[in-house]
Amino acid sequence: MTSIPPLPDTAVVLGARVDDWRAAVREAGRALTRSGATRSEYADRMIGVIEEFGAYVVIAPGLALAHARPGSDVRREGLAVVTLADAVPFGHPHNDPVRVVIGLAVSNAEDHVASVAQLANAFNDTGIVGRLARATTAGEVRGLLGVDAAPAETGAGA
Repeated sequence: MTSIPPLPDTAVVLGARVDDWRAAVREAGRALTRSGATRSEYADRMIGVIEEFGAYVVIAPGLALAHARPGSDVRREGLAVVTLADAVPFGHPHNDPVRVVIGLAVSNAEDHVASVAQLANAFNDTGIVGRLARATTAGEVRGLLGVDAAPAETGAGA
């Protein structure tokens, strides 16, 4: 069974200041790239998905799950969490504005579905988005999501 990808410190950004949803998604993309999960082009693809299909990535009040299909810019499965100093609208009719952006990168479609399903379980607790938005450490974020830190070799050097 596929598990949620690990969450290294380099993939956690707390209190980011952004002007709009594109900048918020770009922060998540940079975090995925810093962690070694993706190449920088992946952020552009995540933005492109939202431009093409709309704000369906805003999966709960205040929460966006930014992602793109598996591609050559995904080096390995990865997870990133970005909390925003000020919430930004993504254009979702019910769940805007967003305070927490989760970035997800997977290398195949089966892992994508399994990872999204497991992440969704963490958000069955309606208060988790607020607690994530107020988190002050990467360890606190990992604890709330029930994920591990990356192995030393995948999070090193960033």
